[in-house]
Amino acid sequence: MSDPHNSNTDLKPSSNLWRQHLRQDVQSMHAYAVQDSRGMVKLDAMENPYTLSADLQKKLGERLGALALNRYPGEGVNVLRKALASYVQMPEGFDIMLGNGSDELITLLSVACDVPGATFMAPVPGFVMYAMSAQLQGVKFLGVPLTANFELDEQAMLAAIAQHKPAVLYLAYPNNPTGTLWHTDVIERIVLAQGQQGGLVVMDEAYQPFASQTYMGRIAQHGHVLLMRTLSKFGLAGVRLGYMLGPQALIAEIDKVRPPYNISVLNCECALFALENAEVFAQQASEIRQEREKLSQALASISGVQVFPSQANMILVRIPDATKSFEGMKLKGILVKNVSKMHPLLNNCLRLTVGTPAENAQMLAAFKESL
Repeated sequence: MSDPHNSNTDLKPSSNLWRQHLRQDVQSMHAYAVQDSRGMVKLDAMENPYTLSADLQKKLGERLGALALNRYPGEGVNVLRKALASYVQMPEGFDIMLGNGSDELITLLSVACDVPGATFMAPVPGFVMYAMSAQLQGVKFLGVPLTANFELDEQAMLAAIAQHKPAVLYLAYPNNPTGTLWHTDVIERIVLAQGQQGGLVVMDEAYQPFASQTYMGRIAQHGHVLLMRTLSKFGLAGVRLGYMLGPQALIAEIDKVRPPYNISVLNCECALFALENAEVFAQQASEIRQEREKLSQALASISGVQVFPSQANMILVRIPDATKSFEGMKLKGILVKNVSKMHPLLNNCLRLTVGTPAENAQMLAAFKESL
């Protein structure tokens, strides 16, 4: 009697037949890469470097331990929605929806707005998920290049809106990976042009805790603008919770494609706990902003280094050889992000996350040696 576990059957001829069931464009894509950071000073992903105090860790642990993990998420999600609405001072007539990080909200927008012939648009270089989510949904994505100093090319943006009439326009405020906070009057003219042709605008304020301005005060003036934020940069990158607010009727339509239990009770409770201790995270953001300015000045004093203005918790620098410096810093245990291949405008650029004072000192020393 033959042993099926010791079969000599050659599976090679059919081993790749499953590929016929996968989209060709998916097979041609590169997956989102997360760098191995074990044993490294991790300054590559714009994370808040500060942890909770021992006292707050204990209190949070007790709350999480008391949750009913055997039940699907319930009313707690609506409690969190109300708490976030209060925290951001959401305008009257608006509503808020939650996502498993901003990434899921971007995906849901791609699903909800996938009408025949739709085009999504964003300035580039920008957050890679805008293009990736659109393309995975089969929606055309149009990237409009920024200027050489990473400002919005107003005329190019307006021309692209007039020609392509995008269904969705993403504007990161500040932008990733450049840290740029674009000019208010330029943004407003672009927002108005997109509204006049019937499209949506998504103001992505992922880095709002570190910026000097927000679009929140102007969102009520427009019925076609959605504002998206995340608690990742707030200090909860591991919790994975994003939120998006806009006119009630608009949010109600997009919310229809949201999975019913997309926010776990653990995510929800962590977010509520963070909002109850918002002053702790506000102090952390303040310290990060101060460190950003110190680090920017120190980097700018180094010969051959171009530092771009940042309103986020990262700094973009251009150096003679980004790959050489990236590898040199990595050998010294410092992990940053080499963005030089992401877009031609980012040639020889590294993106440096702002860490603690000690981490920044280590990074700066390794950076100087790597040059």
